Amino acid sequence: MHRSSAAPLRRDRSRLGHQVRYALRHPRRVLPHLRRLARNGWLRLRHRGGGHIAYYRAVMASDTARSAEAAVGGRTSHARWLALGQMQYDYLVRHGLKPQDRMLEIGCGNLRAGWRFIEYLEPGHYFGIDISPDILIEGKKTLVRYGLQQKVPHLTPVADLTLDFLPDAYFSVVHAHSVFSHSPLEVIDQCLAHVGRVLASDGFFDFTFDRTEGAEHQVLGEDFYYRTGTLIRLAEKHGLAARFMEDWEALPHGQSKLRVTHPRGGQSDTPR
Repeated sequence: MHRSSAAPLRRDRSRLGHQVRYALRHPRRVLPHLRRLARNGWLRLRHRGGGHIAYYRAVMASDTARSAEAAVGGRTSHARWLALGQMQYDYLVRHGLKPQDRMLEIGCGNLRAGWRFIEYLEPGHYFGIDISPDILIEGKKTLVRYGLQQKVPHLTPVADLTLDFLPDAYFSVVHAHSVFSHSPLEVIDQCLAHVGRVLASDGFFDFTFDRTEGAEHQVLGEDFYYRTGTLIRLAEKHGLAARFMEDWEALPHGQSKLRVTHPRGGQSDTPR
């Protein structure tokens, strides 16, 4: 949701004091939280040799088995799942997405927004990747439900975010919604180290993240909170420019957004 005050941005959700206060305000959420804590601890132990991506792939498999829509953040209703996808789509169309663009969606999930992008783009111009084969199977079901087979989208499971199987300077738009909010810094670093290679010279990469103005922290190995400057500097480390998308903050989603470009290209929202 839109944050009208800086107080939530300074909150450290990993601190015991915050968790106790939250539990007192929301007692019905305590048991589900404890169950998730136990589940995540077991999955982290079981996949400790594979790093965060192997662990989070197991989290997604568990969540998808319960509800594919809930696994990608549509816990409240199908209407909310639709609304979040529509919001992503509308924003990108307002900010430069054209039917002729070649788009890469990182963490495409079950095509919450992806089916709208596929419908809008020219055939063969949508590429969706995800670390979870389980959620991609649900994405294929979404594709069939909306009758988009003739658009020939590409849906591919990946083991990391090196993007090594994709061609140089191919994508004019790269998009990642609610991916870095579930990623430790080394995973974000890996993505930013490689996304510039596949991004066209005048293209842009939009990603959302959970923003904090206090201490950077994580909760349950699932939710990661970063300062804006940390991610801007990380993009600059890899020769990319990043800017904060102020108008995104007014939308009802709860995350912030950065736009990453090559330093000499894609800095405006005008059609390319």
